[in-house]
Amino acid sequence: MSELLERDGVRGHLHRPTGDAVAGLVLTHGAGSDCDTKLLRAVAEGFADRGVAVLRFDLPFRQRRASGPPHPSKAAEDREGVSAAVAVMRELVSVPVWAGGHSYGGRQASMLAAEHAGLVDALLLLSYPLHPPAKPEKLRTEHLPGLRTPAVVVHGSKDPFATPDEMRSALELIPAPTTLVELEGARHDLAPEKFPVVERAVTAMLDLL
Repeated sequence: MSELLERDGVRGHLHRPTGDAVAGLVLTHGAGSDCDTKLLRAVAEGFADRGVAVLRFDLPFRQRRASGPPHPSKAAEDREGVSAAVAVMRELVSVPVWAGGHSYGGRQASMLAAEHAGLVDALLLLSYPLHPPAKPEKLRTEHLPGLRTPAVVVHGSKDPFATPDEMRSALELIPAPTTLVELEGARHDLAPEKFPVVERAVTAMLDLL
């Protein structure tokens, strides 16, 4: 179960664990969707079942319009949206707070963490979009050497945004501890009904505690 939450410019759904929270996670969506995707709902429920409070929320670009991709010139506003969600979560819990998201949302969370060391305690990156499909030369790795936040990266072996080898090479650029969770056969959507994405992501993140 979740409850609607609208506070300080943040709009989303809050999943509370049954007991005291062991961590808090703010979780957001990719460029073509919103916070109500099958993946984000499944991940949020899986974490809440294991004692993590989860806020899955819409980025500012999605709050402005119901469909369509984000504009690159507004990416900083989307990072501010992640920061606002982190601030709301820190008001709700007094335990470690994590940030993450699917594809574009995870990328913005990681860029925010690189810009502001210590803002969150760890990152959960679901299908990090390492490069556009069929354009492996256009790597999105500029901020990775400045990332000092531990990260769990969940990646499908058939994701057109990166091969497993490309992802492993990229993660070597990060000086903080990283865990790569590979899902054999999964594509960019990670299909939680077909693959153990929830179980493996939850386990990897709780191991950081």
